[in-house]
Amino acid sequence: MTVITPLSSAMRDGSRPEHEAAEQANFMAELLDGGLSARAYADLLLRLRRVYAALEEVSRTMADDPIVAAVHDPALDRCAAIDADLAYWAPGEDPEAVVSPATDAYVERIHAAQRWGGLLLAHHYTRYLGDLSGGQVIARMLERTYPGVGGDDRTGVSFYTFAAIPKTKPYKDRYRASLDAVALGGDEVEQVVDEVRVAFELNRALFNELGGRLDSYRR
Repeated sequence: MTVITPLSSAMRDGSRPEHEAAEQANFMAELLDGGLSARAYADLLLRLRRVYAALEEVSRTMADDPIVAAVHDPALDRCAAIDADLAYWAPGEDPEAVVSPATDAYVERIHAAQRWGGLLLAHHYTRYLGDLSGGQVIARMLERTYPGVGGDDRTGVSFYTFAAIPKTKPYKDRYRASLDAVALGGDEVEQVVDEVRVAFELNRALFNELGGRLDSYRR
């Protein structure tokens, strides 16, 4: 009997090496250890603002696509939250003015995903489930490391605060169930998994770009 692997499991397991490589990038390791300056996090946030602007623009454009519709949810949108955080970490700085080839490549790939909903699904999954999972670890690190961050008003950590999703685990369970309900053929599943791998590699490239500045970022 043929055992069909759920899409969410295929995406997770098929991209595990790339996911772990991104998580273990020197920049992220030192950031999570609390060893980098506030400037390091500001530079990361400025780059991610452009990534999310592209992701949310393309998601809205493709919201009626049956594959994208399975997971599209305005409650996940992060641009306004990132803007609130940038007002704290990098007041007056324009994300569009940041010179970042890694960000350019990431944004270009997201726009290219418009050719098929499964490709956008891969980027949607990679970013938003990451925010609802590992992103919460980053938020706790920021609160622990930088005075004045967090608190009742979530100063500087709005990015990781999902006001419309008070309980993240049930939401993530529903998200994965929605992925598993998407009707895809075997070749299509492979394409989605391949794009998840690409998404994690793009994240790693962004982290490595920032990693080239570690000497200036260390506290």
